[in-house]
Amino acid sequence: MDLIKIGKIVNTHGIKGEIRILSSFPFKDKVFKINNYLIVDDKKYKIMSYRVHKNFDMVTFEGYNDINDVLFLMKKDVYVCKDDLILDDNQVLDEDLINYTVLTNDGRSGTIKEIFYASETNKILRIMLDEEVLIPYYSPMVLDINKKDKTITIQVIKGL
Repeated sequence: MDLIKIGKIVNTHGIKGEIRILSSFPFKDKVFKINNYLIVDDKKYKIMSYRVHKNFDMVTFEGYNDINDVLFLMKKDVYVCKDDLILDDNQVLDEDLINYTVLTNDGRSGTIKEIFYASETNKILRIMLDEEVLIPYYSPMVLDINKKDKTITIQVIKGL
């Protein structure tokens, strides 16, 4: 079972077993759905309710209706099974992008070596072409992502 870390349980909320998950996972709409399963310490927990409160994802699990029932989950990492995560055709996990082949409109090719955040909302691709190149992920330079062929096509601009 291939697991993807989606966040961390940071606290409880109220007395009815609701927990706060701190998550920066980009596809929360695919994970935090009622009747989906989250995994903590290799055990599956079924989501019974979900809401957003401030910057937290608030969840209750089936069979855990009291604060005392969920205290053992505090400070634990939360995962989802990769097989259960159904992404759209244009959605790719960061860890899957590593080693994708990069094709440029001028005929060069390379590979993605790293993905990092320059700021909270600015994801950067570190690409090896003839030399190392940094490309903003969410920019007009990224023309196409092909999950089937594991390729990304980028628009070369002057100076690249």
